[in-house]
Amino acid sequence: MDLELVRKYLEKDIEGGQNATTIDGLPNRFFEPFVMQGLRVDLVEPGRIICSMNVPPRLLNTGNFLHGGATAALVDIVGSAVIFTVGAPLTGVSVEINVSYLDAAYVGEEIEIEAKTLRVGKAIAVVSVELRKKKTGKIIAQGRHTKYLAVSSKM
Repeated sequence: MDLELVRKYLEKDIEGGQNATTIDGLPNRFFEPFVMQGLRVDLVEPGRIICSMNVPPRLLNTGNFLHGGATAALVDIVGSAVIFTVGAPLTGVSVEINVSYLDAAYVGEEIEIEAKTLRVGKAIAVVSVELRKKKTGKIIAQGRHTKYLAVSSKM
């Protein structure tokens, strides 16, 4: 295994000197809008959010289907948002996130993202997020997200 080739792949420095640092000039908080652009909120109720979006070309992996990192980001972002629906004043910080990838979603395909609170306590929140093909209901990914909610001081 050529370790230098691995480094170059990660730095996007293969052939022609194109380096990933060219994106350093992008605005702060670029990542969330990059993933979420085109997301539509279809339902918001206490403990539940349903969103939909058409898979855009910018979120594809080299296999030409929805990138696992984009899927995990959607689990993170939509999963965090559902915590607000039960009256939590903030969404906290991630303690654990896991995603099971079960099927692929392709460019232009409409997907549905459903987030549900499993438990929102004083210190910990746990949510589940499922991504499905809107047309067939087939599950693309299932995620679970645990967040620490800052406990207010008694002083």
